[in-house]
Amino acid sequence: MASAGKIGYAVVGLGTLTRNAILPAFANCRHSKLVALVSRDTKKAAELGKKYKAPKIYSVSNFDRCLRNPEVSAVYVVTPPGQHEEFTVRTAQAGKHVLCEKPLAATAEQSRKMVEACRHGGVLLMTAYRKYFEPSTVYLKSLIASGALGQIDAIHTSFSENYNPKSSPAWLLDPSLAGGGPMMDLGVYCVNTCRLLVGEDPAEVVAQSWRHDKRRFVNVEEGMAFQLRFPSGLIVQGTSTYSAAISSFVYVQGSKGWAALSPAYTFEDERHVTRKSLWNRMGVKATGT
Repeated sequence: MASAGKIGYAVVGLGTLTRNAILPAFANCRHSKLVALVSRDTKKAAELGKKYKAPKIYSVSNFDRCLRNPEVSAVYVVTPPGQHEEFTVRTAQAGKHVLCEKPLAATAEQSRKMVEACRHGGVLLMTAYRKYFEPSTVYLKSLIASGALGQIDAIHTSFSENYNPKSSPAWLLDPSLAGGGPMMDLGVYCVNTCRLLVGEDPAEVVAQSWRHDKRRFVNVEEGMAFQLRFPSGLIVQGTSTYSAAISSFVYVQGSKGWAALSPAYTFEDERHVTRKSLWNRMGVKATGT
C-alpha cells in the first residue's frame, strides 16, 4: 500500500456499474483516489477520465503499462466475471492489490487460480460485496447478534429484475462471461448477505431453475429458486429472476420477532428496515422502522 496519502486505484472496465456508481464515489473517498482508467474504448475512457479527474488512461492492450505506474497501488476489476481471472492474475504478478467485482469469477476453477495468484504474489484480494459496509445491513446484523429477534428460524430473500435486450448488457446471457443467469448476477447478493447476517455458511443447497422464455434464455437460466440449510438449523429461502420488475428484500424470522430490509440490494433506492420484537414474557411488543 502507499506509505502516505491516499491509495491509488486503476479501474478496469467502464460499464454501467462503473459509470453510475464507482467513479462518482471516488469524490467522497477519504483514503482512496482514482489514478487510472483502463478500457477497450479509449475514447470513452478519456471522456470519463476528464469528468472524474483520472490522470491516466490506458487501453486493455497496454494494461502492463498501467501496472508499471507507481501511483497505482490497487486495481479495481469491473469487467464481466469471465474476464476477472485474466486481470486479477496479471495484477497480482505485478505486485498490486486487487478489488474484484462480484461474483469473484465465472467458475470455481477461475476463482481458485485468482486466489492462488494473489497468495503467491503476496497481495490482497477482495470481492466488492458492499453489503458488508452498508448501514442498513450492518444494523440488521447487529440486531440479530443482539438476540432481540431470538433464535432465527428462517430468512426469505429475493433479488430480481427484468432483463431488457435493448438496455441490458448482452454478456449477461453469455455463460462464458457471466457464469450463469440471474443467480450469478443478482442471487449472489441474497446468498452472501444471509451468510453475513448469521455468520454461518450453508451445509446443504437445493435449487431449481426455469426458462419460460426459451427464445431469450437459451444458455442461462431465466430464474432460480433455492434453499440453503445451515448447521444451526436455519433455512434460507431465495429467488432470483430476469423476468420480474426490479425488486429485492430480506425478511428475517426469529422466535422473538422479525425484521425486514426492503429494498435490500439496489444501488439507487433508499433502504428501510422494519422490525417487530417481543421483549418479555408478558407480551410487551416493540416496533420500529
